[in-house]
Amino acid sequence: MSFRIELEKEINKHLPGTDVQWEMASSDRLVRGFPREPQENSLPASVLILLYPVNGKINTIFIQRPEYEGIHGGQISFPGGKREPSDSDPVATAIREASEETGIIPGNVKIIGTLTPLYIPVSNIIVTPVAGWAEMRPDFIPRSSEVDFIIEAELSRFLSISILKTRPFQIRGEMIDIRYFDYEGHIIWGATAMILNELLEIIRRANLDLKE
Repeated sequence: MSFRIELEKEINKHLPGTDVQWEMASSDRLVRGFPREPQENSLPASVLILLYPVNGKINTIFIQRPEYEGIHGGQISFPGGKREPSDSDPVATAIREASEETGIIPGNVKIIGTLTPLYIPVSNIIVTPVAGWAEMRPDFIPRSSEVDFIIEAELSRFLSISILKTRPFQIRGEMIDIRYFDYEGHIIWGATAMILNELLEIIRRANLDLKE
């Protein structure tokens, strides 16, 4: 049975939830007791975890955002963004944003399922991660105004303990300890690492084969 079908079955059983996401939380979330639940005025957003085969191995993508004054400037993330009035649901938001940012063709993505929504206090948004599948590697065309470059990553490498690291970084003018995934020198931390950690836990508990 294919990886896509097995992953969909496992997601539909039950999700690991916020406790697993928070295993990758940075020290400021923990020390300051950031809330895990959204506020009444929190804005909805979505990201797309795009999965696809390359040379028989399951890959995903991240985007490197340009440096700007906003709180997420220069960070590595899954493609995504805030919901627009025209979006019918979180899945529509994820597909639209990913298409705008990376050039993927929406009709070529099959939805696998959604993971646990994650509240991000610093931007007051509640992010729904959407897992999607493409039968072959898309032709990526990153939008330069929103994406510096695309990082294509072999998913199985995130299961290695050697890729998981912790050290202090200067974030928004202060030093905080962050847990992060070090993928070929790319630092994947914060909400993106928290979302990724839940996906990895689902893959581990089902012992899914990351080959296609």
